[in-house]
Amino acid sequence: MNRQPMVAPTILTIFGAGGDLTWRKLVPSLYALHHDGSLPERFAVIGVDQKPMREDEFRDRALDGTKRFGRYGAPSADVWQGFATELSYVTADPADPQGFAALARKLAAVEREWGEPATRAFYLAVPPQAIQLIVHQMAKAKLTLPRDHVRVVFEKPFGHDLESARALNAMLGSTFEEHQIYRIDHYLGKETVQNILAFRFANGVFEPIWNRRYIDHVQITVAEDVGIGHRGPYYEHAGALRDMVQNHLLQVLCLVAMEPPVSFQADEIRSRKVDVLRAIRPVPNEMVHEVSVRGQYGPGWIRGQQVPGYRAESGVSADSQIETFAAVQLMVDNWRWQDVPFYLRTGKRMPVRVSEVSIQFKPVPHRAFPAPTAGYWEPNRLALRIQPDEGMMLRLQAKLPGQEMRLSPVEMQFRYKDAFKTSVPEAYETLLRDVMVGDATLFMRADQVEAAWAVITPVLEVWSAVPPADFPNYAAGTWGPREAEGLIAKDGRSWVQPTDIEFVQGLSDEEEAAAAS
Repeated sequence: MNRQPMVAPTILTIFGAGGDLTWRKLVPSLYALHHDGSLPERFAVIGVDQKPMREDEFRDRALDGTKRFGRYGAPSADVWQGFATELSYVTADPADPQGFAALARKLAAVEREWGEPATRAFYLAVPPQAIQLIVHQMAKAKLTLPRDHVRVVFEKPFGHDLESARALNAMLGSTFEEHQIYRIDHYLGKETVQNILAFRFANGVFEPIWNRRYIDHVQITVAEDVGIGHRGPYYEHAGALRDMVQNHLLQVLCLVAMEPPVSFQADEIRSRKVDVLRAIRPVPNEMVHEVSVRGQYGPGWIRGQQVPGYRAESGVSADSQIETFAAVQLMVDNWRWQDVPFYLRTGKRMPVRVSEVSIQFKPVPHRAFPAPTAGYWEPNRLALRIQPDEGMMLRLQAKLPGQEMRLSPVEMQFRYKDAFKTSVPEAYETLLRDVMVGDATLFMRADQVEAAWAVITPVLEVWSAVPPADFPNYAAGTWGPREAEGLIAKDGRSWVQPTDIEFVQGLSDEEEAAAAS
């Protein structure tokens, strides 16, 4: 294998190494990077968890996760052996300083063996409530030094609301410098999300019309056909607005709405995203009910199988008031987007699994075609498909063959699988490698996290103060509550169906379990 040059040897320490995230995502992604020759020449993974586990057990679990969830499937014995030798394990309880002292000795031993200092990356794949204790123990064991060689990675959710996000940022800021902190949102690692930047700023065709003069509105849909799996206890404290809108959907909105960057330096890109979040019009409490809708799924049918309602899921209260569907209308108050509404929706147990951005353009100012063509007229629309059928679609009007002037929509398509003839890297592959090379472009900065929380805080406050009286209010297998249609219909618009919906396939039972985790 030809390894790509790296800045420095790297030791990746994963707290929560016995958990599902490490098993399903992190280790399979690291193996894929090893397979592709994208890891540094000197690289080591140290798994840390309070669960006692022998090193061979940790490697066996890593192999099982790679076989089941990895992009390349079951690895060959020789390639796996080359990767497995890089895996080791340390048992450490977050409350016990002795475990962190043992970890410090392990890190020092690896560096002595290599004969040079390494980049030390610490990935906290742990529940949010464990972060402060682990960071405190790291500082006591001097694992936070030297700062030039230490990076820390935090999973979402980053805080529970604006106040807790500010407190968490302040705590981390007292121990680390901002350039050391990588707040991960795996959505930003998806190839199709990153391609929004390439589409907008590497082509001169669309940017001149990417504004309020030509765009009527924008829709961002992230639909999941799965339920919550075994995440009930987590979801009961999160809900769709916190779990998806505050991070994933707002991040996509930023990429669609941001101004052209001066350069592709990390802070330049992130500053343009913060500009968008700060330009979003604040929602007064008395207006929340006019610009937002929440829902909770009841029993229904998905792909011919009957599924239970949210309140019947494991770990969920029988009278839960948590939303599994959220839709909001946001306005970006700046010169480019003034009066262009952005409609965001996300939900569990919807008909299909699909993530898509729909850019609907304004109609032509004058229709010179005969009146009979009006029935076939549709606005031009650009769809950016994030998953699962990754690609883009531009819908245009064309004349149907024949003697009469009749118009019909036609599509120009681009699909990753057709254009590049290769599998798309998993998001975590991209993000993990960025951590190793020190590229923070796809990670959230402190002010960006707080600005995103500020956008949805009014909605959170009103929803918390006024419990819903009609839950569950949509059946599993549908597109959400009827009120969601009213949210957009009051403006004379309607939600668009995802493009090429016949290509959007449901998940297998194994994939569903993985997605629900």
